[in-house]
Amino acid sequence: MTLPRVAVVGLGPAGPEYITAHTLQEIDRVVHRYLRTARHPSAHVVPNASTFDDVYEAADTFDDVYQTILDRLVAAATEHGEIPYAVPGSPLILERTVRMLVADPRVECTVHPAMSFLDLAYSRLGIDPVEMAVTLIDGHDFATAAAGLSGPLLVAHAHANWVLNDIKLAVESATGDEPVTILTRLGGEDEQITHTVWADLDRSVEADHLTCLYIPRLTAPVASELVRLHQLTRVLRERCPWDQEQSHASLVRYLVEETYEVVDALQALDPVDAATDDALVEELGDLLYQIEFHATIAEQEGRFTMADVAQGVHDKLVRRHPHVFPPAGGERVVADDAATVKANWDEIKKVEKGRTGAFDGLAHSQPALAYADAVQRRAAKVGFDWPNVEGALPKIAEEATELRAAADAGDPARTHDELGDLLFAVVNVARHLGVEPETALRAATMKFRRRFEQVEALAREQNLDMHAATLELLDSLWDQVKATE
Repeated sequence: MTLPRVAVVGLGPAGPEYITAHTLQEIDRVVHRYLRTARHPSAHVVPNASTFDDVYEAADTFDDVYQTILDRLVAAATEHGEIPYAVPGSPLILERTVRMLVADPRVECTVHPAMSFLDLAYSRLGIDPVEMAVTLIDGHDFATAAAGLSGPLLVAHAHANWVLNDIKLAVESATGDEPVTILTRLGGEDEQITHTVWADLDRSVEADHLTCLYIPRLTAPVASELVRLHQLTRVLRERCPWDQEQSHASLVRYLVEETYEVVDALQALDPVDAATDDALVEELGDLLYQIEFHATIAEQEGRFTMADVAQGVHDKLVRRHPHVFPPAGGERVVADDAATVKANWDEIKKVEKGRTGAFDGLAHSQPALAYADAVQRRAAKVGFDWPNVEGALPKIAEEATELRAAADAGDPARTHDELGDLLFAVVNVARHLGVEPETALRAATMKFRRRFEQVEALAREQNLDMHAATLELLDSLWDQVKATE
């Protein structure tokens, strides 16, 4: 079976003088023609072409734009057998729709080379990009694509002043006087080369779709703090005797401890007191270091790197949010509420992991209450559950009776078993009431601790020895504390 064909050509960086004869031949060869946008100085060389400018105006995000263009092109190629698709500049340079076409199994895509804006940019700047090791960056992805880089950088797709503003804000360590060059409408009669500084990046020109940006050098790399942490972790692993001795197994206890300390900091947050953020910032940093530590050990072993970790979670989040990021060649999934999002997530995860059993993939190392809650929720998903809390509540009394009988019989093993059943029944009731058992027990424990510490304070005020005091006296102190709350 012959697939529909798409011949992709580039219109060069400016006027028709930069278009190759081969490109013109490809445009003339097929009648049904398509332009990504008519907003280009050479768009008129593609006569009677359908454009996608309406998509840019109607879509909410660039992802929507690219997906819609792809689907329309595939549909057109299917209808006509073959179509030419013309894009600004070179189809090989930062053309996402072209990359999507090449990867789409529904069509056969041929990409014809063309002159790009890079040739004019490097000519105007008077630099050799290979000798200077210039990195090409997409302005839409500047904060992530330029991470760890300090220049020289050539930034494309700087098509609006808000893009320039985002780029400026992405470099928190900038002093403001770093030199930058903004290149607009290269190769045209109204070509403009603007030399300015970082502080004025977003107010020196009116950027348009033919604007790019050259950054010779930044004082510090983009996202430099994360890069510095990664480098520090490597240095400590190489030079610190304690760090050198650690392994994945030996670090588990610290990972768990730091996680709980993050939870403590989260629970201590005060919405009206920004000072409480300091503890959370510190604890999140400690937890991040544990992640870096494990990634560094794996990197030294030649197994994986921190980049693999970041890319893996990024790609997984994209796959599991099809209502935000439609899969290539597929339709956007509709998810208008959190419950639908969660159901989609679980189904995608099940397919990815190849899981068939209800408890496949459930972490055994969770705290016991959280583990019991998770097991019950998995069982409930396949229908093994009480319809409501009225079915679950009587089990507490039933298990308590069995626990008393086991304890009265002096049977330690059975007592242990029945106590576990009682706790499991309590978790079941909590789940039906929408209460997270781990959090509820922690709150109850903290309440007891708070009241007990106040009892201790009262005892000191009254010169009472708590060790010698009767239970009735201590109970009266407890009641005094409760009455003040």
